[in-house]
Amino acid sequence: MKAADFIDVLEEAFGIGFYAGVPDSLLSPFTGEIVNKYGVSDKHIVAANEGNATGLAAGYHLATGKIPCVYMQNSGEGNMLNPYASLLAPEVYRIPCVFVVGWRGEPGTKDEPQHVFQGEITQSLMELLTIQTVIVRKDMTTDELKAAAESLKQTLAEGKCVAFIVEKGALTSDNPVKYVNPYTMKREEALREIVKGIGEDIVVSTTGKASRELFEIREQNGQPHKYDFLTVGSMGHSSSIALSIALEKKDKKVWCIDGDGAALMHMGAMAVIGANAPHNYVHIVINNESHETVGGMPTVAGKIDLAKIAEGCGYRKILKASTEEEVAQAVETAKAADELTFIEIKAALGARSDLGRPTTTAEENKENFMQYVKEI
Repeated sequence: MKAADFIDVLEEAFGIGFYAGVPDSLLSPFTGEIVNKYGVSDKHIVAANEGNATGLAAGYHLATGKIPCVYMQNSGEGNMLNPYASLLAPEVYRIPCVFVVGWRGEPGTKDEPQHVFQGEITQSLMELLTIQTVIVRKDMTTDELKAAAESLKQTLAEGKCVAFIVEKGALTSDNPVKYVNPYTMKREEALREIVKGIGEDIVVSTTGKASRELFEIREQNGQPHKYDFLTVGSMGHSSSIALSIALEKKDKKVWCIDGDGAALMHMGAMAVIGANAPHNYVHIVINNESHETVGGMPTVAGKIDLAKIAEGCGYRKILKASTEEEVAQAVETAKAADELTFIEIKAALGARSDLGRPTTTAEENKENFMQYVKEI
């Protein structure tokens, strides 16, 4: 089904005029068509996290009485759960909303380890929340979608929420959106400089292409992977994982390699890091101003100053870089510093087309990492 037709059906059936969410690779045709139609505007907000999007949806309904739409990968159901259960739910304020959910890890399909369990519980979680769902499958016709939408009108009229769970490949688009920013250094080039400078220090890297590139750089260098905890899921929580490690291993340098989308998703972590201020912690945010791993939609990181935010949160040393030489210098400075350090690296979008994925399992990565941390 064409994503544009999917959007037309939702808008005609429910009168949707506002979208908010966090992008998902499975939903790229859908979000791309939203960008083509509305851009990033007061009708379409790329949220920091799915709970943020749900709050935005509630505000839109309170202001207009109309139905909002929140989109997400199924991993975002956890972020959405609290504002749904304590705000939107029929037992509370009875605020209707249409959720569009990308079904990563759908049973019977091959996917990455962080998606498998989430995929298994996607439908049952919606059922537990009493959200009526429709599965959008690859063979679903527009007429079938219209009939399904018609069947949900009364549910929404009663102030309840509904969800369309979209399986992989169910939506397509003839109008892909190309996202760009003004920077020239690729993330992988920055990571190579980071790896050169940190030696055998402890590393916690964020989910997505950053961890995949770090894994391959270690392979190409003939280095072991024991130094790195690859956070293949739990977007936004790598910096918290690294904080606890830094507080326990006070005599070892701990580096968190983060992304702008991840840092924004749970920005409160930066306040906790700054308040604890471990002297051995370096928090790197590679900022390409986009959710590149899931399609490239823009984040708000191009409109705010992450370095000033880090400074306001209590980070002691603030460094910036946008070239390989500047990255090398910033890493050298941070390694020598004996205080909580923040490095913002501005990077271009894009990754190698042949970029692979870690060949070790998540559990193997954990065990090797824990053994290394125990020994040093």
